[in-house]
Amino acid sequence: MRQTAETSDRRGRFLTAEWRWLVMLNYEVDPSLLEPRVPRGTTLDLWRGRALVSMVGFRFLRTRVLGLPIPFHQNFDEVNLRFYVRYRTAAGEERRGAVFISEIVPRPAIAWVARVFYNESYRALPMRHTVTLPIAPGAGGGVASYEWKYDGRFHRLAAGVSGEPALPSEDSEERFITEHYWGYSEQRDGSTVEYGVEHPSWRVWTADEAEFDCDAAALYGAELAAPLGRPPTSAFVAEGSPVVVRWGRRLSRGG
Repeated sequence: MRQTAETSDRRGRFLTAEWRWLVMLNYEVDPSLLEPRVPRGTTLDLWRGRALVSMVGFRFLRTRVLGLPIPFHQNFDEVNLRFYVRYRTAAGEERRGAVFISEIVPRPAIAWVARVFYNESYRALPMRHTVTLPIAPGAGGGVASYEWKYDGRFHRLAAGVSGEPALPSEDSEERFITEHYWGYSEQRDGSTVEYGVEHPSWRVWTADEAEFDCDAAALYGAELAAPLGRPPTSAFVAEGSPVVVRWGRRLSRGG
């Protein structure tokens, strides 16, 4: 297992689950669109000088909060829009993390927990999925798609893949996207909460085809709708794994 939150922060487990079949469509954006959203104490994490946002859809499975399974809330879908930041600790450790612009889940209770404990921007909408992964031997390929109903219609994030997944190379965009092991969330008082996310490196399929059918202006605003309306710079599906999300801690006012 690579360096993760577990090796640098022993705070207790808040949530355990499996994240599976992660569709990741990645888009280059003007950094000026993200700067107002960067939590205090962090800076944008650029991929070869480019600012990226990712549309991510995946299955949340076998979920436990504080070690307990919550009836009817263990298996569900999530779709989120996120970007990437860095934080340097007082000891000089460089931590790479994600900031979530929007997160969609199917149950109000899940959204409520995330808003209360982390001030994350969750909303609850009807959702459905189609996943034909892993690919059966001899099959031509597989697909993972996630849909959510908003303003009277279903919107869709999907990718089709073939062959076997593989670990991405160290200097690849896929490795950059998948290996941000921290989350950063701006709080109502302007401070920042940091929480660790633990998982091993993920194998990925490069997408043969990708689809993002969404009224992005209505859901994410007109400024982000323009880059999200272009073809993604990369598209892939990550196999996923068990994950641990740690309790958050509030960073100092100066970061």
